[in-house]
Amino acid sequence: MDFLTALPGRGVIAISGADRVRFLQGLVSSDVTLATPDTAIWAGYLTPQGRWLADFFIFSDEENDRLLLDCEQDMIPDLITRLSRFRLRADVRLEAAGYAVCARWGDLPEGKPGDGIIQAADPRHALAGLRLLVPGPAPAGTCQSEEYDRHRLTLGLPDGSRDCVREKTLLLEANFDVLNGVSWTKGCYMGQELTARTHYRTLLRKRLVPVTSDHPLPPPGTPVLGPDGEDAGEMRSSCDHQGLALLRIAHMDKRLTCGEGVLTPHVPNWLAPALKEDREDIAR
Repeated sequence: MDFLTALPGRGVIAISGADRVRFLQGLVSSDVTLATPDTAIWAGYLTPQGRWLADFFIFSDEENDRLLLDCEQDMIPDLITRLSRFRLRADVRLEAAGYAVCARWGDLPEGKPGDGIIQAADPRHALAGLRLLVPGPAPAGTCQSEEYDRHRLTLGLPDGSRDCVREKTLLLEANFDVLNGVSWTKGCYMGQELTARTHYRTLLRKRLVPVTSDHPLPPPGTPVLGPDGEDAGEMRSSCDHQGLALLRIAHMDKRLTCGEGVLTPHVPNWLAPALKEDREDIAR
């Protein structure tokens, strides 16, 4: 089945000007030069101290003269303000753009969508489907956005501020390193030092992990407790009995509770090798 839904919590920032790629390249965690009209990249935007401020999908439009940032709608004014501080004398212009953001997954049709729609595969996971930027109002979908929420929770994909905490979350805690959200070869960007140190010196103690519960899951921020009531992490986004939790790696094999329910982690295949390395590092 072909699933299509608008994502009403998302919006688009357009970055134009001759220096747009060089400008953004020094600010985000992924290699902006890889964004094309057919290829989107996923990137984190960090504080100078390496803590998460925002993340977005970066597209190049069909004329290759603008970068389009698929980001949280509520963050657009703040992001434009923050990013604009780094323009200096660069030929760069930032503005909100009139696109609706949609997700499409399942049995995907072949060919290009047409009618000015920009689409690219979600770069985080092969089963995540497509991200679409649609000029004007969103098209009628085949399902509600809650269905996409369940889809991305099943895959274990984070959703911005629902799963990351501003000025606190590390990119590797949110699995950017194993979901194609960090380039280790592109050179310097804001917040790179802590991200690289966490990666190369194995300082990681927590990861976002898909979880299920035998009760409806409580709100983000609810503590996850170990068998003796010790701090084992906290709940992040969820839908009914399925969600994501930021868990202490050393506690993932223990009995966990959150709210009224027993919490069961489900480590996806794409995360298992990284978690194995994390556990080995902790054991040393």
